Amino acid sequence: MEERQQPDFRTAFWQSIVRYQPDRITPWLALRSALGVGLPLAAGVLSGAAPLGIAVATGALNVSFTDSHGPYRQRAARMLAASVMVGTAVFAGGLSGHSDWIAAVTAGLLAFAAGMMVALSAAAADVGVISLVTLIVYQANALPVEHAAVSGFLAVAGGVFQTGLALAFWPLRRYGPERKALGVLYDEMSRVAAARVRASEAPPASAQSTHAQEEMAALAHDYSVEAERYRSLLNQGERMRLGMVALGRLRARLERERPGSEELEILERFFEATATLLGAIGESLRGGAPVEAAPSELRELQRMSEALRTRASLQEASTAAMLSDARSQMDALSGQLRSAVDMTAYATPAGMEAFARKESRRPWRLRLGGTVATLRANLSLKSAASRHAVRLAVCVAAGTALGRGIELDRSYWVPMTIAIVLKPDFTATFSRGLLRLVGTFVGLVVATGLFHLAPSTAWVQVMLIAALMFLLRSVGAANYGIFVTGVTAFVVLLIAMTGVSPGEVMAARAWNTAVGGVVAVLAYWLWPTWERTQVREMMAKMLDSYREYFRLVRESYVKPRAGFRHELDRARLAGRLARSNMEASLERLSAEPGTRVKTMASLNAMMASSHRMVHAMMALEAGLASSHPVPAREAFRPFADHVELTLYYLGAALRGSPLTAEGLPDLREDHYALAHSGDALTERYALVNVETDRITNSLNTLSQELLRFLG
Repeated sequence: MEERQQPDFRTAFWQSIVRYQPDRITPWLALRSALGVGLPLAAGVLSGAAPLGIAVATGALNVSFTDSHGPYRQRAARMLAASVMVGTAVFAGGLSGHSDWIAAVTAGLLAFAAGMMVALSAAAADVGVISLVTLIVYQANALPVEHAAVSGFLAVAGGVFQTGLALAFWPLRRYGPERKALGVLYDEMSRVAAARVRASEAPPASAQSTHAQEEMAALAHDYSVEAERYRSLLNQGERMRLGMVALGRLRARLERERPGSEELEILERFFEATATLLGAIGESLRGGAPVEAAPSELRELQRMSEALRTRASLQEASTAAMLSDARSQMDALSGQLRSAVDMTAYATPAGMEAFARKESRRPWRLRLGGTVATLRANLSLKSAASRHAVRLAVCVAAGTALGRGIELDRSYWVPMTIAIVLKPDFTATFSRGLLRLVGTFVGLVVATGLFHLAPSTAWVQVMLIAALMFLLRSVGAANYGIFVTGVTAFVVLLIAMTGVSPGEVMAARAWNTAVGGVVAVLAYWLWPTWERTQVREMMAKMLDSYREYFRLVRESYVKPRAGFRHELDRARLAGRLARSNMEASLERLSAEPGTRVKTMASLNAMMASSHRMVHAMMALEAGLASSHPVPAREAFRPFADHVELTLYYLGAALRGSPLTAEGLPDLREDHYALAHSGDALTERYALVNVETDRITNSLNTLSQELLRFLG
């Protein structure tokens, strides 16, 4: 297996330090961040109220780090929330700075909250760290209540101003290259479906598939719903390529053995309809328009599969077996196309906005990424996020108490460095610790040079600060060392605008940064975690939790009067905990020495399929309240049994038990029997038919990815 081939630790660690990721350079985002900081400073200088301009710029600075290229609605909500949190941190920092022990306790509590936000997302974790750093900085200057309130208000105003710029300066839609690459892949598969591929030719759409995979590599660390949707579309495309090759071989065999037969005609029409749908998906991904006429085409595919099933029952054994294979491939392709059409509907910019609105209307209990539910699920030492939160809280509180206790000059740099350096994973903490120290010293040298070489006027300082802000946000994401160097020079110049000589700041910052970095690294050295030894078990636990959740959903359908609400709540909570632990584990694994790109791609693909599966399970639970109870169909029981059995087998395989594709239940055949039982017009039956189809498709995809990962 890949993980056993570990490269030399020192080489991998050095690579993590010098790694430069040009795909993370964001000039447009950097431009609006520079404007958000520079314009308030310029307004303050122009009006003679530089301190007010600095306060507003501070809010804009902190909130700018939560800016991204996400959908308008999500971006606005995140940045406005960050504005409020930063303003609150300014107010709380100004008040708690009067007492050493109150400052330490307050910093420790906020550090715990910031650590817990790792369970939500990388963006939420960034907001938590930014708020914590802001609190620590303002604790250094105790303020009266009214001054603290004014400072907090100005920080919120700066954040709101930065949010306005983020919403106004929207130059490009996010995920444009990924959508285009996927669109080209689906277009080529449409051409392949309409043409005939010979066995002597290269596998169809290989170049387009490779290009799409290269584009998807940029989303390796993106665990948003949108990114996982694109990964799922790529996975479905890969499965359809294989399915079309297999079905094409069966068509060629039919041409040899039964030329001009009705069965061959059915297959020809199936390929034509498939080509039409694939082309519509490709056009939708490239152009952003919804897939037209998909429902009628999908129904036509189903009718052709039924027709071939009927024809197979009339043939001799050898022909019937061949037609049965063809019909199985047709059913699988139909399911994959339904899945791709469904995901494409939400993969366009308009679809993303529609999904965000739809998700916001659902009860928080039934949201996969519900903030309150996820945090509640992670309030346990079994949670990686909770352990990180405890470690961060103890270290920040200790750093605050240490700096104040021995009366270090500019002591707030100690806990601030701890907050920035200490991460949930071993490698990031150590590499960031080293880069933080080196970057700080280099940044101090750069700041000294800028301060002595450039004219010491307020306008020159404003321009230098804006230029450094642009550097931070555009190139800083590509390498943390560059980021720290820019931050150091930026902060020294910003403090200089308050009237403090840079010479008074530099030595204190260098010393305190070293102290904070040592504390953070030492803390993780004493309590380390190597993710490569845990990721399989994390995935197995997640699948186990989903299996238990599905079992309760299934029981709720079979025994509608039994009442499983509390058990469902607990199972859903456990599933969220397992999912967030798995996502955190992937994030840590991606930064760990010896982790290979193929390993991460495979794990990310499994996560995308598992998310789609559990979304369908949650839709089934939601259907309990939104549809009228009817007796569970007999065909539902074997289908549900096999779903649970498949999840059990996958979990066992991750723990070392042998598993082959042939040993897994045939969920597609189970679903066929389920979909063709009962009255399809009955509301609950129709809901179950749709969502179990999604479960079948996503679980089959997950099984294939997992077998590839293990093999």
